[in-house]
Amino acid sequence: MQALWKIGPATASDIVSELGPGKGARDSTVRTILRILERKGYVKHRMQGRAFVYQAAVAERDAQRGALRDLVTRFFSSSPERLVLTLLRHNDVTPAELRRLRRMVDEEKP
Repeated sequence: MQALWKIGPATASDIVSELGPGKGARDSTVRTILRILERKGYVKHRMQGRAFVYQAAVAERDAQRGALRDLVTRFFSSSPERLVLTLLRHNDVTPAELRRLRRMVDEEKP
């Protein structure tokens, strides 16, 4: 999904190239993932000549929101607070990062 959001409509080969060497992405693997994402409604395709050209069917922000909502529900008893505390406790957050996070939270509108 990140590759599609970054480069826009693309073939499976374009996505493999975007991912670059060392990512372990093969054309067949990418095609399989694209089919799964299409079945779930995240990706759609069109024919261009003999090639499938894929594009994101959902905006990145909408997909992130849905995935985060699912994560919070499944692993944190529907508690965003538990998610944040877990992140703070288990990911070495520096004091500078914590100050930035506090400012960002303070600036958010309720």
